[in-house]
Amino acid sequence: MLQQVRLFLTLIAVLVIGFAGVASAQLTDRQSEYYKGWVSTANRAEAVIEANRASNASLENLREEINGYREDFNKARGANTERIQTLEAQIKALGPKPEEGSSEPEDIANLRAHLETQLNSLRVPRIISQEAYSRANGLISEIDQLIRDRQKKEFLERGPSPINPVYWAPAWVDLTEAARSLANETLQNLRSDVVREELRDRGLAIFVLVAIALVLLIYGRQWSEKGGDYLRSLGGSGSGVWTFIISLFRIILPWLGVTLLVQAVVLTGVLGLRGALLFQEIPYWAAIIFYYDWIGRQIFLMGAAQNFTSISSNKIKELRVYIDLLAVMLILHELANLFEQIENISDATQAVVSFPVILATSLLLLRVRQIRRIEPDGEKAEASTTRAAGFSQLIDVLRKALFFLGIASPILAIFGYTNAAEAIVFPAVKTLVLIAALVIVQRFISLIYGWITGQGDAARDSLFSVLVGFVLAILSLPVLAIYWGARESDLSEAWSRLLLGFDIGGVTISPSNFLTFVAIFAIGYMLTRLLQSGLRNSLLPKTSIDPGGQNAIAAGTGYVGIFLAALVAITVAGFDLSSLAIVAGALSVGIGFGLQTIVSNFVSGIILLVERPISKGDWIDVNGMMGYVRDISVRSTRIETFDRTDVIVPNSDLISGVVTNYTRGNTVGRVIVPVGVAYGTDTRKVETILGEIANGHPMVLANPAPSVVFQGFGADSLDFEIRAILRDVNWVLSVKSDMNHEINRRFVEEGIEIPFAQRDVWLRNPETLQAPGSDKPKSTKPDADNPSPKATLESSDPIEMTETDLSPDNGDEV
Repeated sequence: MLQQVRLFLTLIAVLVIGFAGVASAQLTDRQSEYYKGWVSTANRAEAVIEANRASNASLENLREEINGYREDFNKARGANTERIQTLEAQIKALGPKPEEGSSEPEDIANLRAHLETQLNSLRVPRIISQEAYSRANGLISEIDQLIRDRQKKEFLERGPSPINPVYWAPAWVDLTEAARSLANETLQNLRSDVVREELRDRGLAIFVLVAIALVLLIYGRQWSEKGGDYLRSLGGSGSGVWTFIISLFRIILPWLGVTLLVQAVVLTGVLGLRGALLFQEIPYWAAIIFYYDWIGRQIFLMGAAQNFTSISSNKIKELRVYIDLLAVMLILHELANLFEQIENISDATQAVVSFPVILATSLLLLRVRQIRRIEPDGEKAEASTTRAAGFSQLIDVLRKALFFLGIASPILAIFGYTNAAEAIVFPAVKTLVLIAALVIVQRFISLIYGWITGQGDAARDSLFSVLVGFVLAILSLPVLAIYWGARESDLSEAWSRLLLGFDIGGVTISPSNFLTFVAIFAIGYMLTRLLQSGLRNSLLPKTSIDPGGQNAIAAGTGYVGIFLAALVAITVAGFDLSSLAIVAGALSVGIGFGLQTIVSNFVSGIILLVERPISKGDWIDVNGMMGYVRDISVRSTRIETFDRTDVIVPNSDLISGVVTNYTRGNTVGRVIVPVGVAYGTDTRKVETILGEIANGHPMVLANPAPSVVFQGFGADSLDFEIRAILRDVNWVLSVKSDMNHEINRRFVEEGIEIPFAQRDVWLRNPETLQAPGSDKPKSTKPDADNPSPKATLESSDPIEMTETDLSPDNGDEV
């Protein structure tokens, strides 16, 4: 089976080499030479991957070399796209090739052959580049997978237990031997003539460096404070901005002093190989010390700004000590790794040396968590009720994770998983400090924003502060990935893939075309809003179009502009949405059923804007709701009722229902005022009085003239109506009220009675009202003094109702 696989791979290689030989005829000499170099590198990479004996450093170098080829091929496979499309269009314009046995004119045949030759000369490099890019991509994936497998194996590798006393003595011997070797190298160099000569030659430079370093170490912080006083005099006192900047100088100046001092020691030449490797790490270790101390100081300042409401001053001071100790533990960890690299110690010695550092770091992490937990009961209760649900919950989760890591890391180290313990506890420390740094930087940026805008401390709770925190969190993701074991090549690979984009339903979305789409759409949206503003405020008010029509034109312009902006943005960004046509068709069916009401309202809104049966400012009545139209949107219409409440009416109700528009076209409308007078009144006199009242009102139009109608003989009165046309129907209620007042005044002056309804009640069965237990019923015969039959009750007992009284067809009649 293995021989068959090798034979198949050999055949593939022969075919590839043969293709390269044929294709090289279409390539330039430079391209052919470059491709041959790539084939040689790819073959070597395949052999290295198959052997799996190269170190991680060698694999990283090989990966970087292949990645260079891949980037070149990626550029080449996208070259000459426009020219190829032009040639394909030209060939398509010539029509299809003639079938076998037929021919075409010689000029067209020659032109077709010339265009196809040019097209092939451009296609071949693209095809070769695509093939080479795919091969490079596969080789890089294989190298990454190989390195990840090795990292996983190293992470889960179990070694000697550090608590085994057998390994303690050898570890102590290795440590003392390393220290003795370092001291012997330094002493031996001091006795050499070469070092003494260098000291004489470089003595002045060394002295200057040492002097400057001592000055920076001793006076750096004092100078920072004096510089801060000068900066505060420029403005912004009390904002905290200059305090933050001064705190940076407090650590930068001493760190520069340490760096210069290390450089002076290196110039002496007294360091051997071990000393040189050790001293070149000192600036990095000093940066860790200063950085962690700066974090602790900023936490103290933040607590002081809040009057130590969450944590007391003493607890923050204790926390600062623990943070400084965590920095020392990180340096000891780096020193242990350097000791392993220089001395090539055994796994047992490495486990014994690393275990105390791991244990101390874990205990410090536990103590940091307990610092936050030890609070007064009242403050703790208050904090639990006012704690935000977002970032505070994340901090709580991290604190619990620290507790777990603080326990798990020493246990893993005890059982021999030293690499796993180191890969957990020290990244946890770095992550904790990074989160603190992000909070501090976010606060500083918010302070600057508050200083510039004049908001002061209120800027910390603004939307800008939240957005800054979100951006900082996104930017910190690569750093966190490096902390937790990711390689720089992994991050660059992820970034490269992100730039290439990802496929969604056949549409490739990359940061470049996405940002292009957003930018073009934003520009189109702003232009649309500017055009709408110009139409509303400048152009349309100068026309004779009514306000409703102006609103419809402005709204329609906005919808069309947004649609065109999206269409242009999609086209410019290069999104090919043809592959989504089938998916969109399938989704449209489901959306049609699920959102049919919204679609109906949308279509109704468009109809309202186009046909304009109602317009903004109209007085309408729909489904018993009466009011003025204040806004017509695509989905609904807002009506303001006469009691100043807003009613949102779906547009479909306005299209399918019955709508009464009192002011459509103009504001002229009719008012009807009903009036009743008592029987026996002179009807012509009433008609004359009502006509005078109607003609005398200023809102009533003279043409057509108002009219008075004698409606008929009512049950209680003679019924009249005033019917008049008003110049503005919006005043109909006021006009009706004015007329009623005037009618009442005139009728009183003329002695005309306005009757009110009266009713005579007759009892059909008065005997049923007789009190129970009486000897004989009362007489219901009417006498001369009382012609109406009446019944009186001689008992206060409840009246018993009969079945006749409950019948809907019998009983009292009016």
